[in-house]
Amino acid sequence: MQSSARRQGWNSNMLALFVLAGAIILMSAAVPSAQAQTFTVLYTFTNTAQGWQPDAAPILDAAGNLYGTTQYGGTAGGFGTVFKLDAQSDEEVLYSFAGEPDGEDPVAGLLRDRSGNLYGTTLYGGTAGGYGTVFELTPSGKLVLLHSFASNPDGADPYSTLIGDPQGNGYGTTRYGGAAGGYGTVFEVNAKGAEVLYSFAGTPDGEDPQSSLVRDAAGNLYGTTIYGGAAGGYGTVFKLDKTGKLILLHSFAGTPDGENPYAGLAADSAGNGYGTTKYGGSAGGFGTVFKIDRTGKFSLLHSFAGTPDGENPVSSLVVDPAGNVYGTTFYGGTSGYGSVFEIDTTGQLTVLHSFNGSSDGANPMGGLTRDAVGNLYGTTSDGGDLSCGFSGCGTVFKVTP
Repeated sequence: MQSSARRQGWNSNMLALFVLAGAIILMSAAVPSAQAQTFTVLYTFTNTAQGWQPDAAPILDAAGNLYGTTQYGGTAGGFGTVFKLDAQSDEEVLYSFAGEPDGEDPVAGLLRDRSGNLYGTTLYGGTAGGYGTVFELTPSGKLVLLHSFASNPDGADPYSTLIGDPQGNGYGTTRYGGAAGGYGTVFEVNAKGAEVLYSFAGTPDGEDPQSSLVRDAAGNLYGTTIYGGAAGGYGTVFKLDKTGKLILLHSFAGTPDGENPYAGLAADSAGNGYGTTKYGGSAGGFGTVFKIDRTGKFSLLHSFAGTPDGENPVSSLVVDPAGNVYGTTFYGGTSGYGSVFEIDTTGQLTVLHSFNGSSDGANPMGGLTRDAVGNLYGTTSDGGDLSCGFSGCGTVFKVTP
């Protein structure tokens, strides 16, 4: 791990990041929900050197620049990139991963602090067996390896985007590994290094947490697991308190509530969580959108039917100040290549865009980022230019109110 000074830098930078994120939320709070929309492709990846298959939503800085990751491509062996897209939609590759020791396949999104440092995870690679990494990328393009996962006991394969707390600590999940059967972990990265907060056992607590976490003001963490639980193994919603005690808030049963929540939760101002399940529901098994409060009270908001609304939502949601919910589906819509949707406070779903699989992109795996005026930004894993293969290199898009 890093020196004491290096770790102090992680702490102070993450604190600045948390404050910045809070400022963005406050700015957004005064913005009304979008009523009409225009879809724009901001960028199409066209060759492997630029990176391809962006799997996570990009993040914004105050100048309107977007930052994101691609799982593949780059100039150091094709192990993925960190990229910047400026306000003129010009792309710059900030870093190309080499697999070892820096990491491989960054599928998660990024965090950015006030100094411009970026924090993220890679699914594989590193220095401890190839089980993934946590990294910091400085504005000068220097990558600092904060942690390499070793599977046991710390975990393996971190899919999740990191979140921060006011003290500058970072939190995330690994889908596999841990000390309780290899069912995944919740971890913290702090001034002392990486610490396992919880190892999943499968039943009844859950199995394979792939999602990012949500943290409340008291320091409790909330998340989901894809499998496991107490109702057939269809996944869970959990709360992890500050003492490391896990509380099972909901076990999915498949019908009608949903099955396999790949994504994490999005919170509203009242502390309610909103999430998605990839499968299940009451309209053909194409997935659901749900709401859950801190006590575990569960409400089904929508069951997807495939066409025209969408199919298989695998990404986290965005909740605006009025309580409207926005997200993406990987398949479905009017052409089968996925959709961008809104669910208003009455439960009415509106399709904001259906992907055609070619110029606009296909199969959005990542969620959305909402700016201060209500614009939504996202990526598609496939579609666009076909230079990277049959399915396409992927795109970055914007939905304008």
